Amino acid sequence: MARSIHRVAVLVLDGAKPLDVGIPAQVFTHRPSMPYEVHVCGAAAGIVAGGDGLAYHVAEGLEALRTADTVFIPGYREPAREDPPAAVVDALLAAHDRGTRLAAISTGAFALAATGLLDGKRATTHWHYTKVLQAKHPLVRVDENVLFVDEGDVLTSAGAASGVDLCLHLVRRDHGVGLSNQVARRLVAAPYRSGGQAQFVPRSVPEPLGEFFAETRHWALERLETPLTVAQLAEHARVSTRTFSRRFVEDTGYTPMQWILRARVDLARELLERSDLGIEQVADRVGLGTGANLRLHFNRVLGTSPNEYRHTFSRPAA
Repeated sequence: MARSIHRVAVLVLDGAKPLDVGIPAQVFTHRPSMPYEVHVCGAAAGIVAGGDGLAYHVAEGLEALRTADTVFIPGYREPAREDPPAAVVDALLAAHDRGTRLAAISTGAFALAATGLLDGKRATTHWHYTKVLQAKHPLVRVDENVLFVDEGDVLTSAGAASGVDLCLHLVRRDHGVGLSNQVARRLVAAPYRSGGQAQFVPRSVPEPLGEFFAETRHWALERLETPLTVAQLAEHARVSTRTFSRRFVEDTGYTPMQWILRARVDLARELLERSDLGIEQVADRVGLGTGANLRLHFNRVLGTSPNEYRHTFSRPAA
């Protein structure tokens, strides 16, 4: 039985970021296996000034929203300066009233928040703008630690790469994991990164912002299975504990032990994906001691359990 075609409208606003525009346009491009069609539109048909020195020629105006099943709002430059035009806000509200779902990528969340549809709901945006979004729209429950948020008929995502995750999530919602995995392979994208309601924190061991204690960080990563203390780290770095702690936070954004914990959780993620070790064995291998301890920290950092993570991410048998 043929699947009905799902119409996706990509709403390009002034200052639109090219990658954010391109993601839904490419993910939902029509082909025999993909029951979607994409319409790129703007506040009016014609030229739309984009970000990064680009411009877009859109064939349709806001009338494209009237027949859309899903509307994507890509991120755009300077989202806090002013709200989108009233006609755009009204068109989004009218589409939502008709049952259209609305999805924002990155700073597109600002346009979605301007409709009031995010009031009282969880939402996210690019990490650089989370506090700005919260200040501009205090009724929105901004969550800065997730890849995307699904509130049913309104969805938001963090930076551009998480827009891919959001699109794959919607394909899975619409047509199941088989088609979403097929799309991920076509895009050479990471496996689907949400197992349902749980959202995964888009943080790994943070990239160093400078070179303070780089050797000590490497030394610690080689010894995660052993007990590690700030005093040991400071001794390796040949500075006082107080100096080490202060400069480590300046360099990475984390306290030393927060960084070590996230490194251990990341190592646990790799073992869960790539090995058949039991939960207790993984906990011991990464220096978290017991399975209960691993489950506690895994849930705090990633919002899911080790077993659920393994179920979602483990590599299929050859």
